Amino acid sequence: MKSVIFAAAIASAAAFAPAQVGKVSTSLSAFEAELGAQAPLGFFDPLGLLDDADQARFDRLRYVEIKHGRVAMLAFVGNLITRNGIYLPGNIDEAGHAFSSFGNGWQAIDGANAIPQDGVSQILLFVGYLEASVMLDVEGTGNEHIGDFRNGFIDFGWDTFDEETKLSKRAIELNNGRAAMMGILGLMIHEQIGGEFPIVGQM
Repeated sequence: MKSVIFAAAIASAAAFAPAQVGKVSTSLSAFEAELGAQAPLGFFDPLGLLDDADQARFDRLRYVEIKHGRVAMLAFVGNLITRNGIYLPGNIDEAGHAFSSFGNGWQAIDGANAIPQDGVSQILLFVGYLEASVMLDVEGTGNEHIGDFRNGFIDFGWDTFDEETKLSKRAIELNNGRAAMMGILGLMIHEQIGGEFPIVGQM
């Protein structure tokens, strides 16, 4: 478990490398004014992930940051929901095990009331399918920036926004994702420490 938390901490450090808006320069200074490099930290790259980086390297890190942020937001909200006693109705399997009968957080994977291995395998396979077939940036479909997975299919009114509003919403998602990565890492750590916390409840 400690190695999982350490790996998550290292991965989340990439969350503070800032965002792409179409520049072609590959010098470090080219990234200092990118979306996401903002007060109070400004350009923040403590691990030097962008030292001598080219645009392709930057784009790759931004892609990973956005995707990890989205997953972390789902994970953090999921923790809040289940720890407050809100579960899907019905049973998780044909044996009659209710969704509410399994542990929260890491306990759902490796605990006394953990989901059976077959169930965990199904979850991992579904996530792998989404990663390989759905959450993709398909060229030629009108996507506008790194992390734009609409692929000419889903819009939710994005095309009705002006450029300033689009930049604002992208910055909001980026910062919420960064906060969620730190938040879910904190929950993982405190789950091992134990205790009770506001909103989250008993760990």
